Amino acid sequence: MESVQGEAPAGVKRRSAGYQMWLVGLLSINFGIVFFDRQAINVLMPSVQQDLSLTNTQIGLLASALSFTWALAAFGIGKLSDTIGNRKMLLVLSTVGFSLCSFMSGIATSFLFMLSARLLMGAMEGGIMPISHAMVATEVDPKHRGLAQGIAQNFGSNLLGSFLAPVLLVWFAQVFGWREAFFLAGVPGIISAVIIWFTLKEPPAPPKPAAEHEGEKYGIMDALKNRNVLICVILGVLMVSYFVTCLTFMPIYLTNVRGYSATEMSWLIGTLGISATIGSFATSGLSDLIGRRPVMIAMPLIGVILPLGAMYWDGSAWGLAPIFFFGWGLNGIFPLFMATVPSESVDPRHAATALGLTMGSAEILGGVFAPSIAGAAADATTLAAPLWIMLGLTIISGIVAMFLTETAPSQVRKRQQAGLAAQGQ
Repeated sequence: MESVQGEAPAGVKRRSAGYQMWLVGLLSINFGIVFFDRQAINVLMPSVQQDLSLTNTQIGLLASALSFTWALAAFGIGKLSDTIGNRKMLLVLSTVGFSLCSFMSGIATSFLFMLSARLLMGAMEGGIMPISHAMVATEVDPKHRGLAQGIAQNFGSNLLGSFLAPVLLVWFAQVFGWREAFFLAGVPGIISAVIIWFTLKEPPAPPKPAAEHEGEKYGIMDALKNRNVLICVILGVLMVSYFVTCLTFMPIYLTNVRGYSATEMSWLIGTLGISATIGSFATSGLSDLIGRRPVMIAMPLIGVILPLGAMYWDGSAWGLAPIFFFGWGLNGIFPLFMATVPSESVDPRHAATALGLTMGSAEILGGVFAPSIAGAAADATTLAAPLWIMLGLTIISGIVAMFLTETAPSQVRKRQQAGLAAQGQ
């Protein structure tokens, strides 16, 4: 009989609903600060590119560098948190570390200096989401898991990283300079780390293996034997490629090719954040009700309107904003394929390992290679090349999602009840 994965360890009572809400909210804001830092270089790139004389290929390499070390950290720290069981300490150290790296970005004087800063930042940031999702999977009631993990990954990251970062940092850079904007981006992480340390509790340790499983090892290849995990890895590679390519090249496409002002560009990119912030509730919550699979098929296919709108919309920036809003709705499925479906598909003892695999693979194969390829394609042709790449990625993602097996607890229970009813006939 099918079971719902991710239950609290046997004999461990879940903490109060109030604590669960605080945990999800704080982890969401913390990841939002991560993306505030990560997004800073993208929205500040028109100024950074001019001052550091960067080519499109170098811009792509900066995005790739952060994604590469992010991926390694997602693999390594996710596994480490499963092994040592001290997730809160690792989360705090990582949060402090990436804040310091933002300060380093602000003092960069060359491409190589900036590249080093982004490599270090990725190493600090990569483990944060696997640890956060593992904490949510352990602490939060399974019937709210999709919504909780959607908020943890998407609400703060898009409210702060995709909306507030472009609007605030572009304005701040115009007034004080882009270097000072990086310094501003580094401060919130220090504050967040202190709050996490004093208010969050170490989650219950995963259950120890039964005698027959004593000494059993669970590695990457074991996780990939699970069909849903494999499909989520593929979706992660495709969708992160779309995500990083968009955030890396859309700001300079809008300003250099379409002729929008820096302020108009910042609000258009901010529209993506509003869309994904709402999606953190709507898309994940909808998947709790109707199932993960149909939502994960539909949203990428809707996303084709974003690159097409950016290239062919002839009106004002305000007319383009609704196209950006609805097209970016696909961002709402990110926590589903990166966390919710994998954590519902594997033994709870291996949740952080599976999550590290899905997130790490997405970053190292999608986040690393996609922006470099898109940047090289832009230098070889035009800045429209990255947008055509985005278009192809959305279509392929919708097709791949068709092969998922449903894991939503509501739908699993329906199948169980239908099976019992059939047996009773």
